[in-house]
Amino acid sequence: MKRFLDKAKSALDNHDGGGGGHQQQQVPMQEDRPSSVQAPTAADVTRYRYHHGTNIGSLFILEKWLTGHMFPEGAQGSSELAAAEAWVKKEGVDRARERFEKHWREYVSDGDLDWLRDVAKCTTIRLPIGYFTLGPPYCDGTPFKHVAGVYQNAWPAVKQLVQRCQQRGIGVLIDMHGLPGGANPQDHSGTNSGKAELWGHRSNRELATRCLCFIVQQTRNMENVAGIQIINEAEWDAKGMYDWYDDVIKQLSSIDPTMPVYISDAWNLDKAAKWSQGKNSVAAGHTSPVVIDTHLYWCFSNEDKKKSPQIIATEVQHKLSVFDGKDGSVVDHGAAQAVVGEYSCVLGEDTWARGQGTPKDELVKQFGNAESQRFQQRAGGSFFWTYKMDWMPGGEWGFKNMTEKHAIVPPQSLTLSDVPNRIVHAQGQQGQLKQNAAGAHCHYWDTNHPGQYEHWRFEQGWDLGFGDAAAFFGMRSQGGVPGGDKIGMLDLWVLKRLRDSGQGGKLVWEFEQGLRQGVKNFYESAGI
Repeated sequence: MKRFLDKAKSALDNHDGGGGGHQQQQVPMQEDRPSSVQAPTAADVTRYRYHHGTNIGSLFILEKWLTGHMFPEGAQGSSELAAAEAWVKKEGVDRARERFEKHWREYVSDGDLDWLRDVAKCTTIRLPIGYFTLGPPYCDGTPFKHVAGVYQNAWPAVKQLVQRCQQRGIGVLIDMHGLPGGANPQDHSGTNSGKAELWGHRSNRELATRCLCFIVQQTRNMENVAGIQIINEAEWDAKGMYDWYDDVIKQLSSIDPTMPVYISDAWNLDKAAKWSQGKNSVAAGHTSPVVIDTHLYWCFSNEDKKKSPQIIATEVQHKLSVFDGKDGSVVDHGAAQAVVGEYSCVLGEDTWARGQGTPKDELVKQFGNAESQRFQQRAGGSFFWTYKMDWMPGGEWGFKNMTEKHAIVPPQSLTLSDVPNRIVHAQGQQGQLKQNAAGAHCHYWDTNHPGQYEHWRFEQGWDLGFGDAAAFFGMRSQGGVPGGDKIGMLDLWVLKRLRDSGQGGKLVWEFEQGLRQGVKNFYESAGI
């Protein structure tokens, strides 16, 4: 709060010509517009709550190490294309299509989804798909052209899974995991080409953009679609990446500016955070909110293999610190928001061997607990890799296993059974809380930095923030689902409310400060 107040004071001084002594002569800029504020909808909650979830791994884009049963003997590779080619060669297109459709329909059962809701307390799943998942028209001119018939009913299968999730109050982040040519050279991009040819081929980028436009058109009225991830694990410093991001976001915003768009940080989170602040600014107008997807693993690098599990668990507590100073004041510098789209509890065998005699199960739990705590504190959500594989429950790669061993734990608010009572309690304190907050705000500014203010903006913001937090918290119970949601994408929600409010001028920061304080006061009074 001190940091925010200092920045607000600095902003006032700058508008004044740099001198605090001129504040009494300030004349507010008349930039207010009519308000379009409405109560949070179910779609708002789905998109802006904290996402506690998992990836539904090798379903619509296959990886052999997860679903080996989908690869016949003699398949030439470990990718989706290798599996499709092998089955078409072995059985023909029609029987191969039936096989894939059975996988899409049955591999994630209703029992799986019930477990995700009831035991794991998942709010959202991340669903990797490929451009070929959209069907034969999007396979033309690509390596999937000759197996396109396999995917005739793939997109309807995606929509069916989204609907099944909606019936359980689970949101879906649709992740375009496999892009034409590949955003990276790995087999999870759909082929075993070993190349990242999205970047060097304009036709690939244009096809990718058409695919993403199709998805947004198809999902714009699906209230449990949490967002569209336009790319997975882009290569570091990929040529033209941010230009392509600009183009895609512009086109998707023209279709549905309310749909959150997720980008890859390309393993450079600081650069992505700075770039996203420009996109997520009040001045940018009503464009799609941008969320950064970052992936955090500690099992691959030689450097991490030389560390002990205890040291890595400590390191986790400082991850995502690049957002320090970038969030907390949308008026000042835009919104920066990230989710951890992939992580696990896996460490290298060399690392486990450095556990100093502590049992591995205990070390796994310490590591997973550290991840859960840090991500819930500093990110807008987290998605474990992964839920489903042939070798369930999956060891340290398995969300089910790690949840049942209490290594991965949901936010406390999702475990509560007395949400309505907590809301009533908080609302009973609302008047006094507002009086205290507004009094403290006015006293601070009028005493320490006398000048011309519009403290009514703080009060309006406070009312809205308190009400929004209560609405998010109570939405699940209205649908009969236990627990309560918190606003996880807080910076982006503040940006949305600033745009909705129509408020402007140099004192609009008072509205933002009030909004944040109202949210904070609700959580304190509800005990979450």
